[in-house]
Amino acid sequence: MSRAPSQRQLRVAEEIRHALSQMVAQANFRDPDLANQPITVTEVKVSPDMRNATVFVIPLIGDAQTILPALSRAASYIRGQLSSSVKLRHTPNLKFEYDDSFDNAERIEMLLNKSYSGKSQLNQEGENGS
Repeated sequence: MSRAPSQRQLRVAEEIRHALSQMVAQANFRDPDLANQPITVTEVKVSPDMRNATVFVIPLIGDAQTILPALSRAASYIRGQLSSSVKLRHTPNLKFEYDDSFDNAERIEMLLNKSYSGKSQLNQEGENGS
């Protein structure tokens, strides 16, 4: 049973998200998989002890299968940069994951539209059949 995140966890996670968003937008990575690659940081979840953070990202261009390993390779560099912009006792270890919430939302919307169009066709057939 997991508990809801504390206010401090939420506040720290949001501060890390803002700092990472700026960093990713401005950083000149040496890794060719990350160079000039627009990446959106959608969410950060921090562990209760503030030692680990899961960073959810979406690449705007390119493939997540190439960008996620590149971000993992650059995690120590990003963590070092993060430590100078976010004032915490311990800068958390960063783990990058693909944020599939937008894909799920799109799939749900497609299913709802499909269901809605099916109902409207049934209504039209019922009105025409009477």
